[in-house]
Amino acid sequence: MRFEIIVSLFATAIISAVLTPFVRRLAFKVGAVDEPSARRVNKVPMPTMGGLAIFLAFNFSTFFLLRAQIPTKQLWGIFGGECIIILTGVIDDIFVLKPYQKMIGISLAAIEVFVFANVRMITLTIPFIGTVGLGWLSFPITYLWIAGITNAINLIDGLDGLATGVSIIALFTTGITGLFFLPTTNMYVVIMIFTLVAAEIGFLPYNFFPARIYLGDTGALFIGFMISVFSLSGLKNATFISVIIPVMILGVPITDTVFAMLRRILNKESIAHADKRHLHHRLMQMGLTHRQTVFVIYGISLIFSFIALLYPISPIWGSILLTIGILIGLELFVEAIGLAGQNRRPLLNWIQKIVTSTTSKDTSNRLESEREEKKRVEKIKADQKQTDKAEKNDPADAGKEKKQSKK
Repeated sequence: MRFEIIVSLFATAIISAVLTPFVRRLAFKVGAVDEPSARRVNKVPMPTMGGLAIFLAFNFSTFFLLRAQIPTKQLWGIFGGECIIILTGVIDDIFVLKPYQKMIGISLAAIEVFVFANVRMITLTIPFIGTVGLGWLSFPITYLWIAGITNAINLIDGLDGLATGVSIIALFTTGITGLFFLPTTNMYVVIMIFTLVAAEIGFLPYNFFPARIYLGDTGALFIGFMISVFSLSGLKNATFISVIIPVMILGVPITDTVFAMLRRILNKESIAHADKRHLHHRLMQMGLTHRQTVFVIYGISLIFSFIALLYPISPIWGSILLTIGILIGLELFVEAIGLAGQNRRPLLNWIQKIVTSTTSKDTSNRLESEREEKKRVEKIKADQKQTDKAEKNDPADAGKEKKQSKK
């Protein structure tokens, strides 16, 4: 990576850090303020819309500092989708949109990048089957990918610095993967990824606990949208590995989103129904502090990222076994913290049943062995008593018996 690009990344972080206080003041003026409530962790009114600083710093760098590195069609095509997402987020932070209204904005942004930036999945290579052309399925798959990841990042934005930190880890890992392991990824995508990381790093000191400004839907939707677009840019001709890598990198938000939907379906609630049973809520209910919860989730994100980096260097069978192992471990973790519900622990209950059954058999066998050993010892003691009694009553006969036994 050339020196001028590295300098531009440092400049991006500085620009973001400088812009954030101004965005904070603007948020108070326009009413983009998060008031304390039963579902909120903040105790005082907190300005949102912090993602606007990230958006401005990112686009200043891509349009001016790094303009020569990015193709015009992709730059303007992605920028159109960014504007739709940012506008949706700003309106939501000020007026609070309903879930379906936010989905309209996300849908329009997805359509825009699909048409004008050519961000889409065209083919999919399935192990042992071959390459399959998606045809008309290209748009629905692309749309679901963008909508799913955008909402996943939005859902984990519940603690100071949580969504910002997790997305920095995810984006950095995506950039490293694209730089070293995925040759089909264009270099401009990697540069844009690291530019967004730099913009988030400049914002993070204001957002980390105790926060002075929140990302808001402006930032959470924007970051989630950009992550989905960047990952799709390397998935035009997707393989099993290239699909599973971004899914694994985004393991924390995807897991939280999937189990939130599952939990609400099982409880016969609307999928859009808000609750306090997300991953960060459960960890805090288990006794962790605000800061500890954020660091624990950072750690889980780093684990997912490390595992994602193992896929490009693993054979196909190794990748399949690795995926199965991760799914089992993830299910155990989710059940242990009650993410799907306190009483929904099928795998743990099954393991407990097997352990209990095995333990019962072992205990039964051990008790039986102890009883047999006790009988044997009692028989030896009884025989010894008879011998002692015989020696006492008739020592001569006893002596003869001993000599005969020796012979």
